[in-house]
Amino acid sequence: MSVKDYACFLVNAENITGPQLVQMLNIFLVIVSVLSFVIAGVFHYFFAKQIVKPVKILSNAAKEVSAGRTPAPIDVSTSSGLAELASNFNQMVETLASVQNQREEMLKDIAHELRTPLTNMNGYLEALHHEVIKGDAALFGSLLDESQRITRVVELITELNAWDKGIYFLQKPFEEIEMDKLLHESVTAFDLKLQHTFSTFEADFEPAVMKGHRDGLKQVLTNLLQNTIDYNEGNHFYIRGVCVDHTYRITLSHHGQWIDPEQKEMIFDRFYRIERSRSTPGTGLGLAIARRIIEAHQGSISVETDGHHHRFSITLPLHVDFFINP
Repeated sequence: MSVKDYACFLVNAENITGPQLVQMLNIFLVIVSVLSFVIAGVFHYFFAKQIVKPVKILSNAAKEVSAGRTPAPIDVSTSSGLAELASNFNQMVETLASVQNQREEMLKDIAHELRTPLTNMNGYLEALHHEVIKGDAALFGSLLDESQRITRVVELITELNAWDKGIYFLQKPFEEIEMDKLLHESVTAFDLKLQHTFSTFEADFEPAVMKGHRDGLKQVLTNLLQNTIDYNEGNHFYIRGVCVDHTYRITLSHHGQWIDPEQKEMIFDRFYRIERSRSTPGTGLGLAIARRIIEAHQGSISVETDGHHHRFSITLPLHVDFFINP
């Protein structure tokens, strides 16, 4: 009811004088004003609770992130209209935490890989310095081996970062590659080792031409063949290359050291090494580099295993417009 309607109602209902009418209208206006204020206050309270409080929580969580800490996940159910923002923020925090954990693990792994050769070198050099031992060809050969091991780790880390950033493509663009010939060259380079390791091995490659980074793909094959030899526990090995639906699929199969089927994807992580293989020389970077190179070719690399029988598969597109995606 408007003030005008209320005034007409009063005039028609009773014989009210002008001053009385004004007084009653003033009382009506006061009551309406108070009710409006109370209603507005209630709406403001709930609005502030539903909007301002979640914003404050997000702000405090953002301050935690900027300070280098990982805040607790924000309860999305209490964020009302900000539920999507809170969910995205939680995902961002999880990603940052994962990246931080990977960085910390990588630093630990690098330290682990470098600690042993550095400790050995320091021990030899300290003994030489105090004349506890005398230098000879065998000793200097050991020092050289340890030095080369350190250099190799640094080179592999540099190589992996280069593939991550697409630097190799700037240095050498893609070229046409005859995949059957590339596979044959790679296997031939390991021919003596393969004959010594396996009683029988098969190699069969269908002809195909694709565009790619020749040195990079050869590095992938070298890493896989070397791993096959280093971690083998069987007598038979086969490697095949076939054309399947506009892709070229390379398969390597053998009986090797135990790989937990539930953790098979971890072997492609940086510095990951199976406990039983830690006594075998290596850095744990070979398969990580292989995956990055294959992904740079818009392909995929995977492993299927029951624990001991391993089958590595590489799938590469034969016809694709290449673009750098570091």
